[in-house]
Amino acid sequence: MTTGGPQNWRDGIDGATLRIAETDHSPLRVLAGPGTGKTFALMRRILRLIQTGVAPDKILVSTFTRTAAKDLERELRRLGAAGIENVRAGTLHALCFSILNQVAVLAITNRTPRPLMDFETRFLLQDLSGSEFGGVRACNERLLAFNAAWARLQSDDPGWLKDDTDRRFSQELMRWLSFHKAMLIGELIPVTLSYLRNNPNCQERTQFQHVLVDEYQDLNRAEQLLLDLLASNGSLTVIGDENQSIYAFKYAHPEGIVEFGDCHANTLDENLSECRRCPKIVVQMANALILNSTSQSRRQLVPFPNNPEGEVHIIQWQEMGQEADGLARFIQSRVASGSVSAGSVLVLAPRRQFGYAIRNALRKLQVPAHSFFNEEELDGNPKELAECSAQEMFTLLCLLVDPDDRVALRCWCGFGSDSLRQVPWAKLMKRCSETGQSPRELLEQIAAGNATLPRSKQLVERFNLLKQRLASLAGLSGQRLVDALYPDGQDWAEPFRALAGSIGQPDYDALALVQHLRSGITQPELPTDVDYVRVMSLHKSKGLTADLVVVTGLLEGLMPHIDQNQPLADQEKALEEQRRLFYVAITRCRQTLVLSNVNYLPRDQAHKMRAKVGRGGTQSYAPTIASRFFDQLGNHRPSPVSGQQFLSTTLPAQTA
Repeated sequence: MTTGGPQNWRDGIDGATLRIAETDHSPLRVLAGPGTGKTFALMRRILRLIQTGVAPDKILVSTFTRTAAKDLERELRRLGAAGIENVRAGTLHALCFSILNQVAVLAITNRTPRPLMDFETRFLLQDLSGSEFGGVRACNERLLAFNAAWARLQSDDPGWLKDDTDRRFSQELMRWLSFHKAMLIGELIPVTLSYLRNNPNCQERTQFQHVLVDEYQDLNRAEQLLLDLLASNGSLTVIGDENQSIYAFKYAHPEGIVEFGDCHANTLDENLSECRRCPKIVVQMANALILNSTSQSRRQLVPFPNNPEGEVHIIQWQEMGQEADGLARFIQSRVASGSVSAGSVLVLAPRRQFGYAIRNALRKLQVPAHSFFNEEELDGNPKELAECSAQEMFTLLCLLVDPDDRVALRCWCGFGSDSLRQVPWAKLMKRCSETGQSPRELLEQIAAGNATLPRSKQLVERFNLLKQRLASLAGLSGQRLVDALYPDGQDWAEPFRALAGSIGQPDYDALALVQHLRSGITQPELPTDVDYVRVMSLHKSKGLTADLVVVTGLLEGLMPHIDQNQPLADQEKALEEQRRLFYVAITRCRQTLVLSNVNYLPRDQAHKMRAKVGRGGTQSYAPTIASRFFDQLGNHRPSPVSGQQFLSTTLPAQTA
């Protein structure tokens, strides 16, 4: 055993954690609020299992993110138990890919594991839209249900299609994916679930004696059932908090953990409620906020007696530029004084525009800052080439690696068109399906005058441009390749240059670059031990903590963001989840919490962000309204102040 780790799983353990560690084979549900020590409890349970004779490779720990998996692996190594490095820890998607690859499920079923990025999915949705499936938005809702194995409700049985339109949509979706030799990342769950359910003798059903699941409230019904099957030969422990359930868009419901005992006989329950992370005032505000929930439990946190009282500010600025400059000055002053380090500052924003403005203002003040909006870096309207440079360059890189990449070719041919050239591409698909040619082969023939296809002129023009661009990139590698695709000095290119900079070798080729970028964008690892300010969305902050937390963009229409076109019941559910998301954000804080909003937004920005604005203002700026959530923080919250008042009371006199 290595030194430094606990010699016994009982060392330094309290009553609830002791019971969590000692539970043997009964299903165990641990309700653990933010900062209540769930990771500590999880570690001690694993240590107890190993020290009482369970083989480490018979223990599976499912985490919600890659970052959590990395942190878990690091903590496990610190425990020092023999063989503990063999505990299987990772995300459910990673486990599914491993299972499907190991038993060649994808190869046997003729599926190609070429994952679609979010922006590429937009082309898929365009091609499926129209007719009985409705528009792009309606198709996206069905796509999300498909990824959840059609279990839209917690009461649904995953995997069974009950609606004829869903069935036809599923058939057309699979036809598109099969033709384009690709699959959805979200497919990993339903495909693995089908494999496990239909093959009761498969070794994966008996591989693990103990399955432990973190953030259970963020799993949908299909993911829950999959874990039930993996735990069918042993015990199942789930840890989570219904107050932090924030993934309804993938059909994860807080009822999942609330009703766990109803479908798992003899479930034992433990409750971790003493918050050791947040200052007392933040605990009081968080409790007041969650009391507004319609949930029957509305569990409350208990502040740890030794926690500091804390510091909270609620601020309103005139506009985004003033907000970014003011908050950057405040953060810079705290870093300069030594009261916090840059790495212990977290800036959270419901829209990346707010985050980018603060990040840039910090950099002007020589405070290192990085943003982590990841997939949003590939945002932009694919109908407007000027707005989707990032998409176009990533697509070009994919085609440089594989000229027959059908998904990338579909995207390249569709850029810049109001319809993304849906009809011409459908004709090309039909011809290729009849002749057995690949899309590239057919376009080569048409471009050479050896074949014809109605309405293919613009496809051929884009294809010829593609060949020119690929020729200009031939032979480039390493930084030269990055510079050609993502020019220095371009804001849209910066995140990709930063990702490329973390590749370990200097002279990497196009394949290494595209693999690294795809992994970094779709499966980001949010670093926890850094020397710079981290800027990200509220969703991505789950699992992180910081001494100083700044939450910006707290405006009606953004936080909460409610789609007024939805049925009233759905609007109410959305409001509940937005409140839980705000709860998650404020409970990241260990010392100081800053909640910020602005009086006015540029009208064009407000439209893009779908913010609610009022009448009046100017031709360029529209008035906004502060979030309703401020009124739900209870009487312990401080009174809101103007940005000028805030700076005059928090900055040193010579800089205020």
